[in-house]
Amino acid sequence: MKQIRKAWINIDPSSLQIRLTVGIGAFSAFILSSLAAWTSWKMQQILINSHKQNIQQITERLPRDVQLYSEMMQPETGLQKAINNLANTNTLLWLKSSDNEILVKSATLDLLSDTSVAELMSLTKMSIKPQVYKVNQSYFVLSSGSLQVQGKLLGQLFVVKDITREQTMFMVIVRSLAITTVLAIIMLTVAIAFYIKRSLQPLRQLNQMTAVISVEDLGRAQLYLNNAPSEVKELAQTLNMLLSRLSQSWEQEREFVSNVSHELRTPLTIVLGYLQSVLRRQNNLTPSQQEALETAASEAEHIIRLLQDLLDLARADSGYLHFQIKSYVLNNLVEEVVLMAQKYSDRTIQIESTTYPIEVKVDYSRFKQVLLNLIDNAIKYSEAATPILFKLNQLSDRVIIQICDQGHGIPLQHQSRIFERFYRVDESRSPATGGSGLGLSIVKTLVEGMGGSVSVQSKLEEGSVFTISLPRSSSGI
Repeated sequence: MKQIRKAWINIDPSSLQIRLTVGIGAFSAFILSSLAAWTSWKMQQILINSHKQNIQQITERLPRDVQLYSEMMQPETGLQKAINNLANTNTLLWLKSSDNEILVKSATLDLLSDTSVAELMSLTKMSIKPQVYKVNQSYFVLSSGSLQVQGKLLGQLFVVKDITREQTMFMVIVRSLAITTVLAIIMLTVAIAFYIKRSLQPLRQLNQMTAVISVEDLGRAQLYLNNAPSEVKELAQTLNMLLSRLSQSWEQEREFVSNVSHELRTPLTIVLGYLQSVLRRQNNLTPSQQEALETAASEAEHIIRLLQDLLDLARADSGYLHFQIKSYVLNNLVEEVVLMAQKYSDRTIQIESTTYPIEVKVDYSRFKQVLLNLIDNAIKYSEAATPILFKLNQLSDRVIIQICDQGHGIPLQHQSRIFERFYRVDESRSPATGGSGLGLSIVKTLVEGMGGSVSVQSKLEEGSVFTISLPRSSSGI
């Protein structure tokens, strides 16, 4: 039951499968319902027409019988005799004068209840069409016509056929037909849904194949479906060509970023060296010149870091970012980075650990870069009076490092994207306060390159917790 409820909840009303199933099912239901309704109407007409013919035979025979009996007895007696001979338990006859008075009626009419007779008489006061009339749970077919004998109009003849038995059987058949039609519609809809689902399976396979294609797979990805319609195969070929063009474009962009970053880093490093050299001989500088040179040196240093980040990302994308993984004591590494950060930031950074030593497998320089980036991020987005906390823990095969701050926090809608390149939560921030949008992307690239993972949990005005998981070293150091 839970699986059925879950499947029902997961139904997408806008999906092609649902639209085709509902559309074709509704059209099929309309056709089958119309056919069933037409069949019921046609059967009713056949039933009415069969009794109409019988009634017509009675109206054609009655004048001859009346004339015959009138030659042997009184006309009124002959008329009654003729009507009684043609009447039976299912056939009722009566004759009305032009004044709407009953001149003669069949004896079988007395077998009906007074209410039934009264209702039948009331029907004869209006225009009568040959159709089925329901009177007190019984069904009748009525017909009327003028009765003339030897050119003399005797009155208006009414003939009634009791078809209760036939109509009851007809209603049973109609109900059976309705039930059969509903079952046929349900079975047809299920069959249509199954067929459409099978027909759309190649599109689902194509969607699943494209969903797992990453940037690294663009050049090698090939979409191919064996048992698929020709239209889907053409779509797969088009997507293959698109992936090939994307791969070429991505490769060209990556080479361009790598080349530009490499070409710009060297002259900027030289410029920064000259600026720092001039600043060291600041005795010959005016305050305004010294401020201008310090600003230029700071901006040059910032651009060099940005170029270095771009180079690292380009190397990672190309597979040329190599790691020298060795075993280290995590406690010592974190303490070393914390001391370095405290020296340059003047912030309180605490370390909390219940285990010593915690052995971890990392690249020494890359790991320091990761921690410094996360500390820098915590410093930028938290007040100066609040501390930054490192929590160290080890599991059976993993090492957990948590960097906690009491800053502004990250909105929930941004938390899944902050590790994307150039993504910044607040676009209005300047590079000095908001960074370039590459720091956390570098963190994710380096951590994953060392076989780990990084995630974030954050609440507005309460702070953020960045969690790094890395492989634990099982050997001694």
